Amino acid sequence: MRSIFPSAAVTARKYALVSSLRAQGFGIGTADAAPAAGDIFLVAEGEAIAAPARTVVIAEDHRTVLPSRDGSPARIAFGPADAAIGNGFARALLAGPGTPTAADPESLALFALAERVAQAEITVLINGPTGTGKEVLARAIHNNSPRKDGPFVAINCAALPESMLEALLFGHQKGAFTGASSGGEGFFRAANGGTLLLDEIAEMPIQLQAKLLRALQEREVVPIGASVPQSIDVRVIACANRDLQGEVAAGRFRADLYYRLSVFPLMTKPLSQRRQDIPALAATMILRHAGNRQVVPWPDAEAVEMLVGHDWPGNVRELENVIQRALLFAAGDTIHASHIVFDRPAAPVFERADDQLATLGNIVQSSEFAAIRDTLRACGGSRIETARRLGISERTLRYRLAEAREQGEDIGAATGWAATA
Repeated sequence: MRSIFPSAAVTARKYALVSSLRAQGFGIGTADAAPAAGDIFLVAEGEAIAAPARTVVIAEDHRTVLPSRDGSPARIAFGPADAAIGNGFARALLAGPGTPTAADPESLALFALAERVAQAEITVLINGPTGTGKEVLARAIHNNSPRKDGPFVAINCAALPESMLEALLFGHQKGAFTGASSGGEGFFRAANGGTLLLDEIAEMPIQLQAKLLRALQEREVVPIGASVPQSIDVRVIACANRDLQGEVAAGRFRADLYYRLSVFPLMTKPLSQRRQDIPALAATMILRHAGNRQVVPWPDAEAVEMLVGHDWPGNVRELENVIQRALLFAAGDTIHASHIVFDRPAAPVFERADDQLATLGNIVQSSEFAAIRDTLRACGGSRIETARRLGISERTLRYRLAEAREQGEDIGAATGWAATA
């Protein structure tokens, strides 16, 4: 477990942050404990930094988040009013890429349970709607298990051709079928010593389910064209976005395979049922997609309120779309409510000047033009600086300006961009 070592000043000033990090699975180091590789120091601004250890500086001034660059410590500053996003940014700065994001009590309990399950060599079935983080949970189980140094192989049963699924899962020998010019080890053998994630398991053809059941029971596979079974050492995690018990009742899924997979069932919930996760997820995604921007934009209270109040039919995938759009539209250091554009707006009807209904593309394009116009003005018409702040190339900026002119909105002329490089 990764540990953080907060200084006395950080503990006194940001006790809620330290408690939040503890709840999210971070170990809290003490003065008499020796830090290990990967542990992180949290220090208040002005305190001595324990070089060369990884350090995050915590301040109280204007809200700021600066990732570590060129060996310098990361820095974050926020007050009590911005605690939801601030704690999310802090978690994202401290956590590795394989650490799940959670802040809602039920989500935290789910990941704590998954950490315990990880230590047992049992098959896990994860049920939940599309886009709710089933693969993230599966990876967390793998990363906390004794198999963490082995391969993690994830396959989507619905995305593989049905005619090739058996060969892709269990392997084949050279000449086993037309086109098999060489042998293939298959996903089970590729995951040997590690974890195999079977996503959308409900889509697996029923005639292939019997062979999967045998692989799980006997810990061996028989490649197509072979007569001798080959032993495997694989932990299987299955995911489904449909009720497998209902699929069993309908005759589309084998009951014996269901009970073999469902040794320990876990359930992920829609984002609309775990709203405390939304600010933490948004903060993580902002850092992930901010790229090399000098200033990482911070959502204001109204923007956070819009995000938390949305029903999120697309769950986490939809949230990521919204955050990427907001980063494009936000030219400065703040993401405002006007930068939040949902895939499915809350108000279903938008009127345009020509009395036609506006599509999502119209809404996004209009917001994009506004963001470019505002940034050009802020940069005194400089194309180079505008493109840098927006995180796009000059070529893309020129294309957008030409597109705006074609639609009767000459952004460049209004901001004097042509006069300045």
